[in-house]
Amino acid sequence: MMGMGKRRRKSQEELFVASGELAKSPGHAFYKRLNKLLTECDFDAAIERACEPYYKANRGRDSIAPGTYFRMLFVGYFEAIESQRGIAWRCADSLSLREFLGVKLTEATPDHSTLSKTRDRLPIGVHELAFRLVLAAAAERGLLKGKTLGVDSTTLEADAAMRSIVRKESGEDWKAYVKRLMQEAGEVTEDEEPTDEEIRRFDKKRKKKKVSNAEWESPTDPDARIAKLKDKRTHLAYKLEHAIDLDSELIVAAEVYHADHSDSQTLADTTMSARTHLAEAGREEVYEEVVADKGYHAAEQLELVQGLNVRTYVPEPERRGQSRLGEKPPEVQRAVKGNRRRTKTEKNSRLQRLRSERVERSFAHVCDTGGARRTRLRGIEKVRKQTLITAAARNLGLLMRKLFGIGKPRALQGLLGSLLNQLATALQAVIKLIRLVAARRSTGC
Repeated sequence: MMGMGKRRRKSQEELFVASGELAKSPGHAFYKRLNKLLTECDFDAAIERACEPYYKANRGRDSIAPGTYFRMLFVGYFEAIESQRGIAWRCADSLSLREFLGVKLTEATPDHSTLSKTRDRLPIGVHELAFRLVLAAAAERGLLKGKTLGVDSTTLEADAAMRSIVRKESGEDWKAYVKRLMQEAGEVTEDEEPTDEEIRRFDKKRKKKKVSNAEWESPTDPDARIAKLKDKRTHLAYKLEHAIDLDSELIVAAEVYHADHSDSQTLADTTMSARTHLAEAGREEVYEEVVADKGYHAAEQLELVQGLNVRTYVPEPERRGQSRLGEKPPEVQRAVKGNRRRTKTEKNSRLQRLRSERVERSFAHVCDTGGARRTRLRGIEKVRKQTLITAAARNLGLLMRKLFGIGKPRALQGLLGSLLNQLATALQAVIKLIRLVAARRSTGC
């Protein structure tokens, strides 16, 4: 038998608590193994050496360790938290995450403002180093193959609203702009002040109302561009482009461009970025092929990629009118014709299926279940830093899945159920086989 406990009323907090009396956490198996993996690849020491030039020695209070900063961003991916406030709250609330970050129970976890200041202090080169350290760790464990790249892009919703955009030439917001059009059309005089309903009615019926990035911008995030998102909404956005190793599904380049950059402008840059990341990570793998959809087809881009000794598999879209390929330089013609010949093979069909499946899966992991579909940062440089670390976290998840069978901490919750389902399926198959054998024996077959 046991007595029933009762909730105590709030009383004065104790002034001193012995460390032995503090609540202990058994830790989280996933984060313990992740910490062990980061230690094995010398992650913290390499990051701290790279960060030394951006801090002053023996001046002021020590900041958080750079390794702690990157771990908190990893937590944002693994826990599907899109905001820094949410990451800071989650880390402060969890004993197992405190252990993962290396924060004592007697210390406060870093605030969201500390994350912002640390991100602003550290340049993008340090974030690229963190990304490359994870790539090197994957390559050392035989996960990186280095032969075929798959490239595709998606949109990231920017932290700025369409209703806040202003005219570049005059600084007018949308309401003031439509009001001026009403005055020019004679709907109202300069002395009259139209109501919001009248402005909406006039704006709805006028023709040729297009919003151009050449004429409009966001005052809160000038780097964001007006674009159509995947769900067909028009919003301020950035363009995210992934280059992945089609064999291992590792992200070897995660580039952020302005949303008005078309796919046909960025293929060579992303391919070169993938090669640079591998070279800086100390790997000798050289990608021989790059696979993309027809939106990436541009003669000049194919020639640039061909100049890197990389074969392209980019389907050629149907074009209206006569081809003008004959007017281009001979090296461009050779690149286009070679790409056209390769896209007619069975190998191209197989590679395109792999690309559409695996690159889209990387976007699903990073943007949808990783909490990065909408960025909470303003400025393309900050978005690039966040994107690199989110891609590094996704690569860590793939590496953890290969080494330990679990790629995210929440997957442990469903592991027992998955094992039981597999066991039940196996038992059903055995029972079905026994019944089939018994039936055949009873019929004499």
